[in-house]
Amino acid sequence: MTALLITTIDHLPQHEITEVLGLARGSTVRAKHIGRDIAALLKNIVGGEIKGYTELLAEGREEAIYRMQEDALRLGANAVIGFRVSTAMVSQGAVEIMAYGTAVVTEPKGR
Repeated sequence: MTALLITTIDHLPQHEITEVLGLARGSTVRAKHIGRDIAALLKNIVGGEIKGYTELLAEGREEAIYRMQEDALRLGANAVIGFRVSTAMVSQGAVEIMAYGTAVVTEPKGR
């Protein structure tokens, strides 16, 4: 994949935004499986991190970010500013993970 600058702030230091292309977004919906549910039930009794769920969300975040990058490149961007990730429960046992930001074209200052 082509290199794409991504930042949570609304500008890129040492760069000038020459064009705003609009919203770039990517999402995925992930569901639990019985193995993770059993582990979660046990952790609810003894306490601690539920690693299966942590992995599920981490994989989902990476997929959502990858899809957002694809969307930004499709729009012609070389950067995404104002980057955010959000999660929401879609149904019992399923979560949507969305990555989004503003797709822009930038150039180094002084060019």
